[in-house]
Amino acid sequence: MPRPEPMPGYGQLLQRGYQSLAGAVRSCTDCGWELSRRTWAENASLAWSETLLCLLCAIGWTWLRRAASGCLFRPFGEWCNLQPKDAAKMPESAWKLLFYTLSWSYSAYLLFFTEYPFFHDPPSAFYGWEKGMDVPTDIGIAYLLQGSFYGHSIYATVYMDAWRRDSIVMLIHHVVTLMLIVFSYTFRFHNVGILVLFLHDISDVQLEFTKLNVYFKHRGGIYHRLNDVISDLGCLTFSISWFWFRLYWFPLKVLYATCHSSLQSVPNIPFYFFFNALLFALTLMNVYWFLYIVLFVAKVLTGQMQEVNDVREYDLEESEKTTGPRKVGELQLPKSWKEGKHLKNGLIKDKRL
Repeated sequence: MPRPEPMPGYGQLLQRGYQSLAGAVRSCTDCGWELSRRTWAENASLAWSETLLCLLCAIGWTWLRRAASGCLFRPFGEWCNLQPKDAAKMPESAWKLLFYTLSWSYSAYLLFFTEYPFFHDPPSAFYGWEKGMDVPTDIGIAYLLQGSFYGHSIYATVYMDAWRRDSIVMLIHHVVTLMLIVFSYTFRFHNVGILVLFLHDISDVQLEFTKLNVYFKHRGGIYHRLNDVISDLGCLTFSISWFWFRLYWFPLKVLYATCHSSLQSVPNIPFYFFFNALLFALTLMNVYWFLYIVLFVAKVLTGQMQEVNDVREYDLEESEKTTGPRKVGELQLPKSWKEGKHLKNGLIKDKRL
């Protein structure tokens, strides 16, 4: 077993990653549809029963969320006498906090309390790779939970969640993430996949926890300073963790391993370009959302914002009054959603795009 490699810097990532990518391009003399079809046929390992199980679990997440919101989260918000707008958005954050806490805790368990060395030695994720190799049961459980949840999340973003400025990007993020989960499982890149999930879920835990404290700082007609202080601290730790986990560790651990180290261990690793293209797309979305964070911090420091709120959120009707119908590419959100579901204060009614 090779000795663990020290984590590279950004310079080494760019230099070695570029050299590996360029070398792979030069050596791929017959790249194209025929090679992709042949590679898929020879290396893909995904049973129909596994796909059906994932689909059933995605439906189960949707049912569980509706049940938890209706029987637990909404009644609790009413009992706490939250403001109507906060009460409408609280169930979404409570649900996501519950899932991401469980999923991140399980990923942390796999990486730090088992024999898997992938966090401290990311290149080891590709040691001994073989097509069709068995996926360990504990990792398979993580993949089933995450894959089905992101399948549910695609539906939830359109039909259940409050609409936000970046909901289109969020929808793309869920599609890319689901593709990464399915693709990495199918071609047995599951070891590095666990590392990707661990590095991303922690920020979602902090984000939803912070948002819940924002919603709970005005309840019962009374201002609660403790929730305000916690939301301020949560915003700070969220900003730091986003940069550290998604923009520092993720490129230097994951992208370095997939771009460079994977070719050192498996010279003819299947779908090398496609897999890394998805990871690069995920990186760009991380940078996109980090710009929101920087904008938010700048507003706080310059006094343009006096309290912590979710900078991704906006009220559709208020936005339409000032800017008219919102367009994102070819997608238009009609005024008051006249033709279908109408979203107000985070509640969705009969929406149809």
